[in-house]
Amino acid sequence: MRAIAARAGVSAGTVLHYAGDKRELLHAALFGDLERTLGGAFDGLPATGLSAQLHEVTERVFGYYRRRPKLSRVLLQQSLFAEGPWSQRFVAQVGTVHGRVTELALQAVARGELRSDADGVLVGAAWFSFFYFSLIGWVQGAVVDPVKLVSRLFAQHLAGLQPASPPRPRRQSR
Repeated sequence: MRAIAARAGVSAGTVLHYAGDKRELLHAALFGDLERTLGGAFDGLPATGLSAQLHEVTERVFGYYRRRPKLSRVLLQQSLFAEGPWSQRFVAQVGTVHGRVTELALQAVARGELRSDADGVLVGAAWFSFFYFSLIGWVQGAVVDPVKLVSRLFAQHLAGLQPASPPRPRRQSR
């Protein structure tokens, strides 16, 4: 805390006033940056379909984590088990991203890309589960390319939600 205060040109007491401990300081320092990354991840997505759109979102968000792998590991650990105001902020952040993914899924249903009975909320939850599975595997060193893993898992999931192909006409037997 003293080193951080010195680099900021303030007293350690000032840092402690705004952040009670290192964990609070971590959340305060990184939450806004991650929030901007998540917000921008949905900007200017390709109109080439849900898989391509969510691949791009995944790539953009993992770009954030890849630029700071050590901090990402700590941030993930602390965010999943945060208390107080940070847990509510984290839940709200997840809810916002889930809502955006749900919107994309509903647009895919409207385009006929997914079956009409596909549940956008569940599609969003499935993408999130694949994303977190891959993120945790990546920070543990078990997943080399988390974006590819999310995309493959999600593509397999979407395969079951695609509209059935129209039946081929049968040849008439004589």
